[in-house]
Amino acid sequence: MQIETKLPKVGTTVFTEMSQLATEYGALNLGQGFPDFEGPQRLRDALTRAMNDGRNQYAPMAGVPALRAQIAAKVQALYGRTVDADSEVTVTSGATEAIFAAIAAVVRSGDEVIVFDPCYDSYEPAIELNNGIAVHVPLTSYKEAGDQFAVDWQRVKQAITAKTRMIIVNSPHNPSGAVLSADDLEALAELTRATGIYILSDEVYEHIVFDSQPHRSLSRHTELAQRSFIVSSFGKTYHCTGWKIGYCVAPRLLSEEFRKVHQYLTFSSFAPAQFALAEVLEHETQHHLQLSDFYQARRDRFRNLLATAKLRLLPVAGAYFQLADFSAIAPDKTDLQFCDWLVREVGVAAIPLSVFYRDPPAGQRLIRFCFAKSDQILEQAAQKLCRI
Repeated sequence: MQIETKLPKVGTTVFTEMSQLATEYGALNLGQGFPDFEGPQRLRDALTRAMNDGRNQYAPMAGVPALRAQIAAKVQALYGRTVDADSEVTVTSGATEAIFAAIAAVVRSGDEVIVFDPCYDSYEPAIELNNGIAVHVPLTSYKEAGDQFAVDWQRVKQAITAKTRMIIVNSPHNPSGAVLSADDLEALAELTRATGIYILSDEVYEHIVFDSQPHRSLSRHTELAQRSFIVSSFGKTYHCTGWKIGYCVAPRLLSEEFRKVHQYLTFSSFAPAQFALAEVLEHETQHHLQLSDFYQARRDRFRNLLATAKLRLLPVAGAYFQLADFSAIAPDKTDLQFCDWLVREVGVAAIPLSVFYRDPPAGQRLIRFCFAKSDQILEQAAQKLCRI
């Protein structure tokens, strides 16, 4: 039997392939973006209590009320925006589900959605499964802008057509670590003003911004917030990616459409974790405020450990990924070839940056390391990389 695939460009992700290779060769896995350390003990204890207290049946479709109230309080405290916990906050089975639901809620056949390359790999399949068209606008090349990836708003203006339905932004950015500025938000507001364009803001790394910079959430910008689905992730914040709990904050009318999709994707998300997260958000208020310092120390340590390596490290403004240019080591290899060699011969797994592009820039030699790892793993990986 033959099946006409709905996603002809999609196969097994490189994240899965590199993790399998790392296991096969006993390599240190700095590829897939998850921590190798546990979340707060209080959170794990709260989860155990929730299960033992019988919180094991379906949660309300939109999320446990106590958790939605804590999310609304956090948005108010951090960004000064008042949101209604009942009608504007929805808990989801991870940020990826929230991203899909937001796209499915408003994108119709033939609609165009602008994404910025390099971009997270779930965006385009979600657009295509909803019969939309992904319009790829490249960020400025790191060689064009002093090792910085940035949005060229003139390119965005040129890409907008009468069919443009949505623009997806991601800050802090995976994979580059770039962050949006206040000027970026103003440029986005100007381009979408008096249009029917919606914004999907992927802010899963909102609490991991370095060097005393603020996170420029779209929640801070009243005009943009009124046309935006703003998505975040407890997995990234509390080092529990396997729990798959995320959420979406959106105005009431957008949330209504969002929930219509969400209820037929997962209906409700893992209930014990929702009760546990609500408890911790209420009583342990400093964890997310300390996360930037926690990861900045890991960023700085990893960069210092690689000081003698023949890799050129790009700046990291946010998230927990380090891009590295390997041109001095293997100028004749593509990033895919280099990552394959790296895991087999050096014993370190990384991710080639080209997989985040529709059309990778010619001659680009960049790979991505995840530094959300223990000190021991980072030290061992650095020793291997510095010996090349």
